[in-house]
Amino acid sequence: MDYKKSNAPSTTITRDLRELSDKTGNIYKSIVIIAKRANQISVEIKEELNRKLEEFASYTDNLEEIFENREQIEISRFYERLPKPNAIATDEFLNDKIYYRDPSEDNDSKE
Repeated sequence: MDYKKSNAPSTTITRDLRELSDKTGNIYKSIVIIAKRANQISVEIKEELNRKLEEFASYTDNLEEIFENREQIEISRFYERLPKPNAIATDEFLNDKIYYRDPSEDNDSKE
């Protein structure tokens, strides 16, 4: 998913718990689904940021080579301004963009 085009809010907003629990029938299942997706998003964003910042890595300890790199600062600021992973995951959940399944329900239907 392209997180740069996400419509998730970048600030904290109040959510209706009934809206979250309607999709699964249980608020705790909904929260677990959102939390797992937020963890996936967080890992993806961190890996992408690390790949971009790796270009600027200095492997020598020479003080003369260490300086402020404006591109590096701009990349870091861009990622700081992105909506938080939990906001993106909640937005995906509410807009039915997350596929999830409950393994315990799959086992019950096979018996």
